[in-house]
Amino acid sequence: MSLEAASPDLIYGLDDRPPLRETLFVALQHVLAVFVGIITPPLIVAGALKLGADDTAYLVSMSLFVSGAATILQTSRWGPVGSGLLSIQGTSFTFIAPIITTAGVVMASGATPQQALGTVFGLCFAGAFVVIAASRCIRRASVIITPIVTGTVVTLIGLTLLQVGATNVGGGFGAKAGGTFGSLQNLGLAFLVIAAILIFNNCASRHLRMLSIVLGLCVGYGAGALLGLIDLGAIHGLPLVTVPVPFRYGFRFEYSAVVPFAIMYVITVMESIGDLTATSTLTGQPISGPSYFRRLEGGLLADGINSAVGACLNSFPSTTFAQNNGVIQLTGVASRHVGIFIGGMLMVLGLVPAVGIVVQALPPAALGGATLIMFGMVAASGVRILARVAMNRRNSIILALSLGLGLGVTFVPELLQALPPLLKNTLSSGIATGGLCALLLNAVLPGERS
Repeated sequence: MSLEAASPDLIYGLDDRPPLRETLFVALQHVLAVFVGIITPPLIVAGALKLGADDTAYLVSMSLFVSGAATILQTSRWGPVGSGLLSIQGTSFTFIAPIITTAGVVMASGATPQQALGTVFGLCFAGAFVVIAASRCIRRASVIITPIVTGTVVTLIGLTLLQVGATNVGGGFGAKAGGTFGSLQNLGLAFLVIAAILIFNNCASRHLRMLSIVLGLCVGYGAGALLGLIDLGAIHGLPLVTVPVPFRYGFRFEYSAVVPFAIMYVITVMESIGDLTATSTLTGQPISGPSYFRRLEGGLLADGINSAVGACLNSFPSTTFAQNNGVIQLTGVASRHVGIFIGGMLMVLGLVPAVGIVVQALPPAALGGATLIMFGMVAASGVRILARVAMNRRNSIILALSLGLGLGVTFVPELLQALPPLLKNTLSSGIATGGLCALLLNAVLPGERS
């Protein structure tokens, strides 16, 4: 018997088709929720490799473009490919460390940063087949991938993302460098957005509820403009359109670095399972049984294909995002048909860089106010899964140790400083550490798995 997700308070369910106007506004809220997450990995990598403005802008554009196309594939479900859920694809944070490390080794041998990127994209392409293979085996792993594991992973996803949200509330990393982190201005702007979202979300009008996030962010954008925090100067000098150029940086392989990339892809499998389970829960879909595993298989297969194709288009590995699950719960819209519009908007943002600059100009504190609520919603969906698990001694131990280790390495990363680089990079993600711990304990501890 399938374990059904709790009946969520939805205005539009998975297969409903909202009116066009409502669809567009809801899609915009999802885009705002994931935009920063998608562009941050390429910005970090570009900074570490000391790339010029042209290459940096191109990597950001391709990340948005590929994420949009991948989202359409993931939500539309073409044959066996795709979860058929309102699940957004984006560039993965998990690969930042191995990408920078590998590129540094290649550059140390005399290669240019552009040649190092060619090696990175070759490894990303090869490693994507790990996820494709995992998608074909996931049903057999159902014996140990039970609600105690998925609930733990989903909860960890939300709790670890809260660190990102709280950093934005304080003003982001730029504010830390500038000495204004946690200023009254930043805190006030964040809580203005929170208050606006709460007011709109609790209105009797369902339209205001569906638009609560974008309206709250609009309030934050307007307040940021009045405070002089909106800077659109980066638009000058940008090309009108960014044209995708396959294999722009070449395509090379570094066999000594294949193993770290393969391990990172295994970790993204765990993260994607948690994300897809959270989305299934919020959408009112089963989180066990044949239907659930068909969605997992299709979602992971889409992950792998998207990462392989993305590497050819000069984009870093793609994975399902958790950020938009909070949007689903706040807006009450879980229609997968919205995903086509989300994907289209992301592709336009990738092709027209000026549009992306306008969105990117949103003050971090304003974005933090919205993400703090949305990421908390993700953690709450994990708690909802765990609430239906019998918390006997065995399951309590799995949950306690997995949360302890996952949050431990997230908030005190120095714990891992004595480990070999490969193991340190693997366990630096709290989601990966906690998820692998839950999976291992569920496999080896005596007692009934539930």
